[in-house]
Amino acid sequence: MRKVIVNTTPIIALASVGQLNLLKKIYEEIIIPEAVDNEIMSEPAKTLVSTSNWIRVEKIKGTTQKNSFSARLHEGEIEVIMLAQELNADLLIMDDDAAKKTAKYLGLTVTGTMGVLLKAKEKGLISEVKPLLNGLIEDGLYVSATVQNYVLEQAGEL
Repeated sequence: MRKVIVNTTPIIALASVGQLNLLKKIYEEIIIPEAVDNEIMSEPAKTLVSTSNWIRVEKIKGTTQKNSFSARLHEGEIEVIMLAQELNADLLIMDDDAAKKTAKYLGLTVTGTMGVLLKAKEKGLISEVKPLLNGLIEDGLYVSATVQNYVLEQAGEL
C-alpha cells in the first residue's frame, strides 16, 4: 500500500464539498501527523477525521529539524514533510506553494487538492471537476485563475 501523507487544507477542503472519501477511494489509507490532526477544527472535517478508520494519525519521531522549517511553513506543513521523510512516503498532498516547493526540493513527490480531483475524474470516481472546483472556491479555497483553467483543461472541461 502506498504511504500518502496529507496536510490540513486538502482534508478541510474536500470535506467541505462532501468529497473527503475520494482520498479513501484513491489511496485506501492516508496518514496525517499529529499537528494536522490538531489543526483540523472545522466541521465536517473534524468529525470525519476522528471517526474514519482509514485515516491514521502518526507522531513524528525527530523534532530537531522543526526549527529549520519554521520560518516559512506552518507546524502542520512541517510535520507532513518530516513524517514523509521518516516513513519514506510515496506521496504528499498539500496546497501551500512554499510547502510544496520545500517538499519537492527535498525529493518528495507532491500533489494538491486539484491533483486529487483530477485523479478522481481519471479513475471515474467523479464525473466532473468543475462543480467541485467551484464549491471549493465558494468555501474559501484560493485557486488562481491560471490554475483553474489548467485543471479544467486537464479534466477536459474547458
